[in-house]
Amino acid sequence: MNPIDSFNLDIRALSVFLAVLDEGSVSAAAVKLGVSQSAVSHTLDRLRQTLGDPLFVKAGRGITPTSYAVRTGPHLRQIINDLRGLAVGPPFSPDKTEMTLRVAANDYQRELLLPGLAQVLREQAPGIRLHVVPSGIPTPDRLRRELCDFMISPHPPPASDIMQQRLLDDRMVVFYDASVRAPPEDVENYLASQHISIVFATGERLSLDETLRAQGIERDAAVTVSNFAGMPAFLRGSPWLASAPSRLHQGMMREFAQAPLPFPHRPFTLYLLWHQRYQQDPAHRWIRNQLLQIASRLAR
Repeated sequence: MNPIDSFNLDIRALSVFLAVLDEGSVSAAAVKLGVSQSAVSHTLDRLRQTLGDPLFVKAGRGITPTSYAVRTGPHLRQIINDLRGLAVGPPFSPDKTEMTLRVAANDYQRELLLPGLAQVLREQAPGIRLHVVPSGIPTPDRLRRELCDFMISPHPPPASDIMQQRLLDDRMVVFYDASVRAPPEDVENYLASQHISIVFATGERLSLDETLRAQGIERDAAVTVSNFAGMPAFLRGSPWLASAPSRLHQGMMREFAQAPLPFPHRPFTLYLLWHQRYQQDPAHRWIRNQLLQIASRLAR
């Protein structure tokens, strides 16, 4: 008899394995699942016997997955999602749904896309409350642990269980107060000017600065702020320059003139990110569709 025939690989057993794989700890997985550590350990022991692999081995004070566990994880995750998809619940009705939608987005993505989503929710799904949190540097763990439902970011994390959808493209431009100065005519004039620069709360800088730094060039920052929302107050009435995404001209930077960067810099793309477990969830699909429509209107 095949050993797998003698063990019931139910969705709970697979969920335990994936929780340990995601959390990297039996105790953390137990907390996430709301069960005891002994229950998690017992399930892992049975899985080891059934699958014929240790799955997790000691590494210092913690554990690390075996190569088999790493390879098997995405397949078992898909099995769970397929099993969940078999359960047909009541039809999704936006106007009758009560839930809190948690979206992780930084100020640029928040101002660009989420007011439109809030308007849709107000008109079509008043029982869905929108909770916006800073995204920082996006990590798969935030979606795996259900700390948020969606993330909007130009940096999708490389993880097989994180789904992504392209929303829209943008590029960096130079904003300036046209009542005070002219646009920078060339890269020499750009670098001779003082700038409003950004260092995010995570310590990360704009990719623009990394591009210049790779060429041994540093912008002269008169003021450094932690997000794009801090730029307008300092740019207003000053001869400084602020390099930021062009679509901010539709929002917080609308009072300023803009000009192309006087040197090559690649465009970037904003992505909508969510965990694979919600791929077939009707509420999530409806919300994803609303965000795609909002992004499509902005792109036009």
